Amino acid sequence: MEPTQTALIVPIPEAEEAVGRFRASLDRAAGWGVPAHVTVLYPFLPPQQIDEQVLAVLHQTIAGIPRFDVTLTHVGWFGDTVVWLAPQPDRPFRELTTAVWRQFPEAPPYAGAHSDVVPHLTIGHDAAKPMLRHAAKTVAAHLPIRTAVDRVRLIAGTPDISPWGKLCEIPLGATPQAPAGTGFEAATA
Repeated sequence: MEPTQTALIVPIPEAEEAVGRFRASLDRAAGWGVPAHVTVLYPFLPPQQIDEQVLAVLHQTIAGIPRFDVTLTHVGWFGDTVVWLAPQPDRPFRELTTAVWRQFPEAPPYAGAHSDVVPHLTIGHDAAKPMLRHAAKTVAAHLPIRTAVDRVRLIAGTPDISPWGKLCEIPLGATPQAPAGTGFEAATA
């Protein structure tokens, strides 16, 4: 089946050891092949709209944002249904989201469902509260987790139906040039 959605994410491989086993059972995106990540923009444009012009605008926009270091410092909750890790500082993620959204206003973060887009790395969601609490407590023991953010990954897939794969990775703080790796590849961290 052809992908029906795309997303821009920042993979955080340093978090996999702490969150991987919980994401496998508590975050449906893990089952789609999406690695531990902080979302920059989801949903992005439909896959059939991703062309060389879109990629060039993405590359230029993302390359204009400096690389940055973040630390996953604490566990947060959205209500009692989503448990997540908070990146600090979160401002660079907010700046990334805002910069891309400005270029593609037809693709608001989370389809406009939230007035404040909080950068986060999902551990789990929509599961029994005791399971989510256990995951939160166990993952918290692994904190802090430090990472250097130097690229954004464009992925495509169909939620709940087909695996998500990498379309390309775009470096931050780089000189604008044609993006490499624009073919559909496996989504691996």
